[in-house]
Amino acid sequence: MINIKLKRSEGAKEPEYQSTGSAGADIFSFIENEITIAAGETALVNTGLYLEIPDGYEVQIRPRSGLALKHGITLLNSPGTIDSDYRGELKIIVTNLGKEPFTIFNHMRIAQMIVSRVYRANFCSESSLTETGRGSGGFGHTGI
Repeated sequence: MINIKLKRSEGAKEPEYQSTGSAGADIFSFIENEITIAAGETALVNTGLYLEIPDGYEVQIRPRSGLALKHGITLLNSPGTIDSDYRGELKIIVTNLGKEPFTIFNHMRIAQMIVSRVYRANFCSESSLTETGRGSGGFGHTGI
């Protein structure tokens, strides 16, 4: 287990794991007024949370499956990455892909966060790469 320092605005809810096997901790909105997102529209939603993520880790922000299935609610830039050197408020980019307006209220579970190890790469310039059977085939090259 990794420790992540958390600062909350007064009244903001701490992330919560909903079961002992949950990989993601639910993130709650922290808003004064309800936000209604029309079909096809996007909103930036405050959480009132500030994180201090240890070097070598990131926090990934992902959609909640229940909101996606029932209402067509997802997150743009998903998964979103919160870098270890970011100290601003965690805000969630919520998009309504459904057919009806969707209303977000204060303390609503709007996303989930996953803590993940990060490996930095050393990029080595080369004039050629090792050949493979797939080669440059992509975007459906291996079948539907």
